Amino acid sequence: MKRHSLFRACLLLLCLPSLGHSAEFAKGGDVGWLPQMEADGYTFRDDEGRPEDCLRILKNHGMDTLRLRVFVNPSQHPRSGHCSSGEVVALAVRGQKMGFRIMVDFHYSDSWADPSHQTKPAAWAKFTFEQLQTAVFEHTRDVLAALKAGGVTPEWVQVGNEITNGMLWPEGKPENGRNLADLINAGHRAVKAADPRIKVIVHLDRGNESGLYRKFFDTMERNGARYDVIGMSYYPYWQKVDYTRTIDDLGRNLNDMAKRYQKEVMVVEVGGEDSRAENTRDMLAAVLRRVREVPEKRGLGVIYWEPQGAAAWSKYKLSCWGDDGRPTVALDAFLEGGR
Repeated sequence: MKRHSLFRACLLLLCLPSLGHSAEFAKGGDVGWLPQMEADGYTFRDDEGRPEDCLRILKNHGMDTLRLRVFVNPSQHPRSGHCSSGEVVALAVRGQKMGFRIMVDFHYSDSWADPSHQTKPAAWAKFTFEQLQTAVFEHTRDVLAALKAGGVTPEWVQVGNEITNGMLWPEGKPENGRNLADLINAGHRAVKAADPRIKVIVHLDRGNESGLYRKFFDTMERNGARYDVIGMSYYPYWQKVDYTRTIDDLGRNLNDMAKRYQKEVMVVEVGGEDSRAENTRDMLAAVLRRVREVPEKRGLGVIYWEPQGAAAWSKYKLSCWGDDGRPTVALDAFLEGGR
């Protein structure tokens, strides 16, 4: 363990000359489960096995960004609920005080929104399309106002989560291209009204599938959708292949999206198996390199989804945490930075 700590300390020293560039390139984690894990008494331990604040552990492993999801009217389920605006503000304030940059991910649902689930919040279920646009604007505006009141202005805001198949079904499905663009634009207006410097992200899954991205964003361009950053998820595990089979496709798609649409790009979700920590570390290093290599510094960063979400608590297999309560070697990829 001492050798591991010495290795980590040396890496920190090596990174010091390029600190300014590192501050521009985001390395972080989506940590929405963290407050519930702490409330349940989960003990996070550092590399030496000592109890430590989870955010401090993440920071000591090279992370500088927190991604926080927001549900509209969530349940109190520890894994599929919470993430209310109040809880998000509290975690954002806590993170910012520790020096983390903040990304906010609006799901526009009462629970998970992803390619298989884009269920309207119960309170919005009977809204007309015009009312849905207003609700997106007002919900986005109100959460950002609450964050501002807490002293936090996020750097990035996602308008929807993995909206490959649209959002707020059925009105916001991709075949209703104009509707989907209008919903994105409602969120965009709210974000820019809060602070025009905040970058708006539109986020899809399967970041290695170029055809999927071209089809979606060609449709959004035709229909006037407004956004600043194309966000991608990359999960070789869910596609049942090793990352070595698809990492070059991810790199090509990052470059293609940046050039084709003149947008910045970012991997806003990535994950690998906790039981294959060295493979996950290698995968993360490769993802970090591909994003850094996007020309004109249009690759903004890489965010791990629930790095601290240990399977012992979450039953989720893709964290960077071991059964002993400590981070695995996978997390060291962020310290190394993909250089």
